Amino acid sequence: MFILNRRRFLQVGSLASAAALMPKFLKALENGQLVPPGNKVLVVIQLSGGNDGLNTVIPYRNDIYYKMRPALGIKREAALSLTDEWGLHPSFKGLKSLYDDGALGILNSVGYPNPDRSHFRSMDIWHTASESKDHWTTGWIGRYLDAQCKGCDKPTQALEIDDTLSLAMKGQSAKGLAFTDPHRLYGTSNGNYFKDLLQGHGSYYDEHSNVDYLYKTMAETISSASYIQQQFKTYRSKETYPNTRLGKDMKVISELIMSDINTKVYYVSHGSFDTHVGQQRQQERLFKELDDAVTVFTQDLKKNNRFQDVVIMTFSEFGRRVGQNASGGTDHGTANNMFMIGGGLQQKGMLNEGADLTDLQDGDLKYKVDFKSVYATLLNKWLSADDKSILQQQYNYLNFI
Repeated sequence: MFILNRRRFLQVGSLASAAALMPKFLKALENGQLVPPGNKVLVVIQLSGGNDGLNTVIPYRNDIYYKMRPALGIKREAALSLTDEWGLHPSFKGLKSLYDDGALGILNSVGYPNPDRSHFRSMDIWHTASESKDHWTTGWIGRYLDAQCKGCDKPTQALEIDDTLSLAMKGQSAKGLAFTDPHRLYGTSNGNYFKDLLQGHGSYYDEHSNVDYLYKTMAETISSASYIQQQFKTYRSKETYPNTRLGKDMKVISELIMSDINTKVYYVSHGSFDTHVGQQRQQERLFKELDDAVTVFTQDLKKNNRFQDVVIMTFSEFGRRVGQNASGGTDHGTANNMFMIGGGLQQKGMLNEGADLTDLQDGDLKYKVDFKSVYATLLNKWLSADDKSILQQQYNYLNFI
């Protein structure tokens, strides 16, 4: 008989990590309660490492910008014009088309009070939606899962296309599931080793409730992996996605969305954008990968009449300092821009004033929009959730949806 203690459970490999992150309610999806087309979906793209917002949305008529960035400043003739004052990075040709079509909204000067310039701490603040002085252990999407599944007859779920689960996806009682390939998840979870473990699990759990919980979680993960893999087979994209990590991840998300799996939130990361050295080439490469992947993804959604049902949100843990450094890069800053992409936007284009380079704080941009207002808007207006309860405070709503 196989006996599994907690320490051994956590060592058994990829399934163990997936099982520990698996929400219990996912098993209920096997009852066939699928959400029909029209189900609102949020796709979060995390630009890890602190993307430089000033070379993303470029103030190409601003002399201060070029004075502070004599080598790094994007030339006016290279930028993709959005307004008389602002342009996009030249790598964003696909996003520029979305902007022209009214499917891209740009929110500027987003941040939070008393900003932290540490990657880890600032990312934790964005993941948990806490104030900078507070240290929370649950994420804003995880608490959304907690709230939606309490007494709910149609449970929801969140999926992260990654090997590990972000703090944003971890709730108190419910968590998202992280994986890179539904087929691989299914194959691993249905291996003989784990089946033997489950078959060997008997009365031992009566004396060891923690071990019992781990067995139950593993069983639910195996069951859920089968469901996800079954749904994943129902649609195959006809689009040619780029052969990059992000391109592959967005293809997985697209095929799951088109399968009508009961998923409300998808989460994926792209980077690193920590461009202290040699920023120009690194940012150009990462932007092209982002642009290529999002362009095909949105084309896929449009052809399948799902673009109206999806909002893509991009964010980074902070922006960069206004002035370039001596190494051809920029150092950690504060406020930044966010992209909102979708066919159902109520506002388009530049959603607010661009970054103000005449009003800096210690060489950094001042935030004008609290990122938690973005979360509140998405939770309330898009996901029909109780944002005040989830965020533990009432924040102002924005009008982009």
